[in-house]
Amino acid sequence: MPTSTELLAIARQRGQAHQLPYAGALTPQEAYALLQSDPAVKLVDVRTNAERDWIGRPDIAPQQHTAVQWNVYPGGTPNPDFLQQLGHVSDKADVLLFLCRGAVRSRHAAKLATENGYANCFDVLEGFEGEKDADGHRKTVNGWCHAGLPWIGA
Repeated sequence: MPTSTELLAIARQRGQAHQLPYAGALTPQEAYALLQSDPAVKLVDVRTNAERDWIGRPDIAPQQHTAVQWNVYPGGTPNPDFLQQLGHVSDKADVLLFLCRGAVRSRHAAKLATENGYANCFDVLEGFEGEKDADGHRKTVNGWCHAGLPWIGA
């Protein structure tokens, strides 16, 4: 198993290769391995409270899992307090892994956090549920759940 230093190096190389506007990106498997190897790393789940309540969340150490909605439910409007809430649960030097349903909101959150002085923001590629399959279902193509990583259902 790669060390946390090696995993972060892989993520940063991916970020440079794809010219990401934040530190880098990790596959769900890499993100889980990093969380397991370094208890200081934090997973920032940017899905709505309703998504976490109805669908589930990664089964990781409670002190590593934090929730800061990118959009608010109902309505899906942007969370005007996102940065303030992020500041309540993390320091700007923390290693932050941003996760959403399908890796769209997490990219935006990582970018905004980086633009506001958070130095170690990483996107979790594929998201929690992953992309939709041909029938419009999630959890069948890619993502945290499809990878067989531990999660707690609703």
